[in-house]
Amino acid sequence: MAANRATLIALTALAPVSWGTTYAVTTEFLPPDRPLFTGLMRALPAGLVLLALVRVLPRGAWWWKATVLGALNIGAFFPLLFLSAYRLPGGMAAVVGSAGPLLVVGLSALLLGQRPTVRNVVTGVVAAFGVSLVVLKAAGALDVLGVAAALASTASMSAGTVLTKRWGRPEGVGPLALTGWQLTAGGLLIAPVAFLAEGAPPALDAPAVGGYLYLALANTAIAYWLWFRGIGRLTATQVTFLGPLSPLTAAVVGWAALGESLTPLQLTGMALAFGATVAGQSAAPSARTAPAAPAPSRAASSDGAEALRRRPSAPSVETT
Repeated sequence: MAANRATLIALTALAPVSWGTTYAVTTEFLPPDRPLFTGLMRALPAGLVLLALVRVLPRGAWWWKATVLGALNIGAFFPLLFLSAYRLPGGMAAVVGSAGPLLVVGLSALLLGQRPTVRNVVTGVVAAFGVSLVVLKAAGALDVLGVAAALASTASMSAGTVLTKRWGRPEGVGPLALTGWQLTAGGLLIAPVAFLAEGAPPALDAPAVGGYLYLALANTAIAYWLWFRGIGRLTATQVTFLGPLSPLTAAVVGWAALGESLTPLQLTGMALAFGATVAGQSAAPSARTAPAAPAPSRAASSDGAEALRRRPSAPSVETT
């Protein structure tokens, strides 16, 4: 039993680890300054591929539920995260995003009847502090719109995680179909924003095509399937505490592949954030009432490493 649970956690953790590679792929292979187009290319093709595989569409109330979840987890999250990454000093968007576990703890108390514990709150604070040591750079004054966008993206992702857990999924529908619904809905919401803000799609060379294929298939379709599958079997709090693995992975990839340095302070932060991630898996929630429904969802991410556009001063910050 314990071995099965450890395997489930490890497989779910592959999602934020994958999202942590987004920064390196974006800076090395993709056209510059097209964050919304990149978000669209991640979400919509992946969603359509999954729908073609499962051949299952929502029914009844699940049309609007899938749209709401797709908006929270993808459609609103991506543009807000990209906006915050452009307007804030390097790494600040990732620090705000690392507060996601604390938001999920609070929302779980309201919507799932899970009382927050002192251990969960302390673990969330340690995780956020560790991430801040890894990614935060001193650079200029904070932008009010950027801070608001970062907070909104974190709240959007956290609410999407808890609502997915609360609503569950229809009988006979697996996490693959639920993933396809959300990615498709989110991609369709991003599409008009991307074309209005960034214009026509850019010309793509072979490295860019390869980069987008990686992002759409491994980094999105497979990663989000693992993420939603994990949320269906673990608590929302457990899953969201895996989110800090995204900026940590981005920092490691930046050091190993992009020649970026890691200071002793950053290494200390990595140890703190990783320790909090592990501690978050062993903290069982206290329930006042039974959750409305078992389910899958996505969190934090920290798909934090996805919004980092081409900013050399900040080696991490995603999702999504």
